[in-house]
Amino acid sequence: MMNSARARSFLAGLLWTLSGAAFAADAFPTRALTLVVPYSEGGSSDTRARQVARHMSTHLGQPVQVVNHAGDGGNKGTDLIAKARPDGYTFGLGNLAPMTVNRHLNPALPFNPKTDLRAIGMIERGPLVLMVSADADFATAQAMLDKAKNGTGRLRYASAGVGGSFHLAVELLEQQVGFTAQHVPFDGGGKATEALFQKKVDFKFDGVPSAVALLSETPPKVRALAVASRRRSPVLPGVPTFRELGIDGMEVSNWLGLVAPSGTPDVVIERLNQALLFSLSQSDVGSTITRNGNELGAGPPMYFDAFMSAESYRWGRLIREKKISP
Repeated sequence: MMNSARARSFLAGLLWTLSGAAFAADAFPTRALTLVVPYSEGGSSDTRARQVARHMSTHLGQPVQVVNHAGDGGNKGTDLIAKARPDGYTFGLGNLAPMTVNRHLNPALPFNPKTDLRAIGMIERGPLVLMVSADADFATAQAMLDKAKNGTGRLRYASAGVGGSFHLAVELLEQQVGFTAQHVPFDGGGKATEALFQKKVDFKFDGVPSAVALLSETPPKVRALAVASRRRSPVLPGVPTFRELGIDGMEVSNWLGLVAPSGTPDVVIERLNQALLFSLSQSDVGSTITRNGNELGAGPPMYFDAFMSAESYRWGRLIREKKISP
């Protein structure tokens, strides 16, 4: 057993450590912070980042400046975050491609998400929706899949590029159901959707907010066939899930969160996480996310870290099994 002198010494050391941690947390931040967005200004990720940054600034008592650093599918900006000084003053957005997919497609990336970055917290996640044109030959997902498996010609699908969620969702669906479709990648989701309108492709996946916006047009140019989530979307209650169609494992989402350089102290990460939670509790952020059909991220850093690890394992295995390359 520990003697009384050693016990007093241990307790004193523990109290000193805890008080030091508390002091560090209370002292941070003492100057402006930078939130790096690895995408261009004006996009949905940039818009969300600026909403979050505004309220984080209020909670932290210091300005949170948003800086866009686009390029290479989010890799350039994510590399900038990874190589920043690990003091909490520079952090940024992390999402599916650069955090869990791109390294499986290109092992030569200059950063490793698993070792060079750490989670702060998830902002939001939203399931993908299988979409066809409004006057497509098939009115249901089952009819489309039957044609994909039994038709004489391969169906074509659009995506916003190799390795994105819209592309990987189809690769996963092919594996789950047993068919092969022709991938037609475009430079951006808007061009992929336009290709669907023009019937250059037969189907595509999209995020719930975009799907809802397209379906609300008069008349709508698209039809939603299935949602890649565990439960039906509250904003698309009439659209079945793939699970309802007997296809388990077809749960695919777009997601967004905050990450910091590896080595950023735990107390600083916790401070940033609390600022993020404060931001999500504000109506112009939280209510907007849920109203658009996405789920609030919330939760501690370890939740987001575990989620990203699971996503990386899942997509890495699919990429290897299907021999997907850029």
